[in-house]
Amino acid sequence: MDDSLTSVTLSNGLHMPSVGLGTWQSPKDEVRVAVRAALDAGYRHIDTVYTDLNEDAIGEVLQEYIKSGKVKREELFIVTKLPMIHMEPTLVKRSIELSLKKLQLDFVDLYLIHFPVALSYDGDDENTFPRTEDGKWKIAEKSDLLETWKAMEELVDLGLTKSLGVSNFSISQVERICKIAKHKPVTNQVECHIYWPQNELFEACKKLGVTITAYAPIGSPGRPDRIKKEDDPIAMEEPIIQKIAKKYGKTPAQVLLRNLLQRGMIVIPKSVTPERIQSNIKVFDFNLTKEEMDEIGGINVKRSFFNFMGNMCENHQERPF
Repeated sequence: MDDSLTSVTLSNGLHMPSVGLGTWQSPKDEVRVAVRAALDAGYRHIDTVYTDLNEDAIGEVLQEYIKSGKVKREELFIVTKLPMIHMEPTLVKRSIELSLKKLQLDFVDLYLIHFPVALSYDGDDENTFPRTEDGKWKIAEKSDLLETWKAMEELVDLGLTKSLGVSNFSISQVERICKIAKHKPVTNQVECHIYWPQNELFEACKKLGVTITAYAPIGSPGRPDRIKKEDDPIAMEEPIIQKIAKKYGKTPAQVLLRNLLQRGMIVIPKSVTPERIQSNIKVFDFNLTKEEMDEIGGINVKRSFFNFMGNMCENHQERPF
């Protein structure tokens, strides 16, 4: 892998591997297989999330590989997220401690605010998306993003995380955090793919020294049926992508990932299939031309597959989209 795109230098000087394993909604048995396959394939960046309640399974595999000497802790870049039910500042430190205990780690490399809207906490740490009677998210009575951020900053000072970031934040929300931050967010993890390229957000974050981490970078083909629509386009079947893949002898998924990497983003494709996991990191031995990048950028279908999250908190002042 001789490619300058294998890692991204964050604003705090740390290096973040540009391809990570996404573990969203992966059941425990499947995620164990996935993390082993990823580490064996050379991944060192694993993206996890409290709300999936699978951090303990991921932690088992990390410890297995660290204790056997297959990987060193300092080679790994582990990401997890503050759940929406723990955004009350007094809950933040306890929340990361819960994650660290499950992951069997002393610190994570990056800790993100999962979503800018706080949900009501009923004392049950596993009721991660409490609902109202009409099925919407049960919103916390009061919340303050900036106060949550200040509580996050204490985690860096305590050595519980090396970096901080956000996820699903709008331009104005990232700007507000950056204005008051002692420890600035190093990334904004958002949905990003050929149908939702996030051009404006990418440029705005770049000016602030904030990278973009793309989730659903190959169009989230495995997303739940409940959020799929019949007319949803399929990124891997896009004719331009298939044409370029054929030219380079690559898979459509590899072309989709390479496109985002060449734009300067970090990608976290989710998979639990060892063959696909191995394939998704083989993206450093070819280059898309400027013409091909422009051709991909010119795809005029625009579609977000995760905008339902905004609908779950439609009247909230911090609704990001």
